[in-house]
Amino acid sequence: MQPQSQFDPGHAAFGGGSSGSVLHPVVLAALVLAVVLIFVLPRRFAVVPLLLTMLLTPSGQNLYIGGVHLFVTRLLILAGLVRVITSKAPAGFLPRGLATLDKIFLVWALYRATAVILLFGQTGAIVNQVGFLLDALGGYFVLRSLIREEQDVQTLVKIFAVVAVVSACEMIHEKTTGRNVFALLGGIRPTPEIRNGSLRAQAAFAISIAAGTFGATTFPLFVWLWSRAKQRAIALVAAMASTVMVFACASSTPVMAWAGGIGAMFLWSIRKKMRWLRWAIIAALLVLSAVMKAPVWFLIARVDLVSGSSGYDRALLIDNFIRHFSGWWLIGTHDNVNWGWDMWDQCNQFVTEGETGGLIAFVCFIAMFVVCFKLVGRARRRVEGNRRAEWSCWLLGVTIFAQILAFLGLDYFDQSIFVWYALLVAIPVVAAASRPAKAKAPAQSQSSIMAPDFSAFPTHSPVGVVGGQLTEPTPSDRFFD
Repeated sequence: MQPQSQFDPGHAAFGGGSSGSVLHPVVLAALVLAVVLIFVLPRRFAVVPLLLTMLLTPSGQNLYIGGVHLFVTRLLILAGLVRVITSKAPAGFLPRGLATLDKIFLVWALYRATAVILLFGQTGAIVNQVGFLLDALGGYFVLRSLIREEQDVQTLVKIFAVVAVVSACEMIHEKTTGRNVFALLGGIRPTPEIRNGSLRAQAAFAISIAAGTFGATTFPLFVWLWSRAKQRAIALVAAMASTVMVFACASSTPVMAWAGGIGAMFLWSIRKKMRWLRWAIIAALLVLSAVMKAPVWFLIARVDLVSGSSGYDRALLIDNFIRHFSGWWLIGTHDNVNWGWDMWDQCNQFVTEGETGGLIAFVCFIAMFVVCFKLVGRARRRVEGNRRAEWSCWLLGVTIFAQILAFLGLDYFDQSIFVWYALLVAIPVVAAASRPAKAKAPAQSQSSIMAPDFSAFPTHSPVGVVGGQLTEPTPSDRFFD
């Protein structure tokens, strides 16, 4: 029997949700305080109240005005936009201008929103996608404007550390009592889900798998923080907390992302031979495709790291996604509900991008990963020889890899999406920090230009000559100290 289509009579494609405001007094007080701090704190610290309030507030908290849900995250984004637009920072709204990653993100968001509006052809779709653009473009570019220097990245990771510690404590509480304290605020379920006898803790996140994924994808960042001598206590506590989150959620996807990230760390010794590894993986997949009875993506069905995993459903989702390419490639599809049992559940971010925004959105989403890996790879090569700096770049690449593994079993629909946006913003900052800074050479006579005299420099000075210009050493030591 075919499942009922969401476009059968009586089903509204958009709308629903709470019919009134869901805003606890505690959340309202935290929101007001966060907005005030966003405006009064120096630029480098404004991101602290912004992200802490976003990530520790249940996603269902909202103001309902004129049929529109103004979620806490969107109110904070609006405050952040006003702050950065009215700011008189020397570097302007976007330091270093509109970069390649910014352009890809812009195309992705705009095409995705346009595709949904054209696909559904409803007024509700327009309202919905305006909200999406506020979350995506507003959230990304606010973070892009606030996180612009080396120290800002460290501040970002420390914010994640606070969220991890608070969430881990609450998830332990859920495991022992079966009650979620954050549910007292409203917007999430009061009792955690239980699957095959395992309680799935979720803290302030919308579902347990999102909570565990936060722990899995931030774990490499806490190892990255450990490389700074003065941050090791914070890094150790945060790494332990993130690991607690991974296992307290009782879901395979976070465990896979966490274990995959750790495995990628151990590839450090062959960092200069990654091209060979990539070709080896491709060759292995081709061999498996030749000998397996099912398509190679059904290997996901064998992943069952905790009791009650649904790897087969995720493999079947990918299978249907590929088989129905002609149905979604242009502007996505709403017919996925008719592809089979439970195929409405887009529990894969890559599938979500294709089904929601078509091939262009899908390709742009993958291109973001490609650009991030290139930036990190180039940064590592620029600091080659400085093992500490190389290791830090490597860990950022590990973080991206862990995020890919997480997206194979989850699509973000709560506050977790802003963790992804923050990572996209942080990568170019780290890459830019590894570039050598050029210093202008002093005016010289024609004879001195032909035969420059370096006797004025100390013998231990690392200043050199590249392309006829004086250059300073790579500032990576300053960034990674």
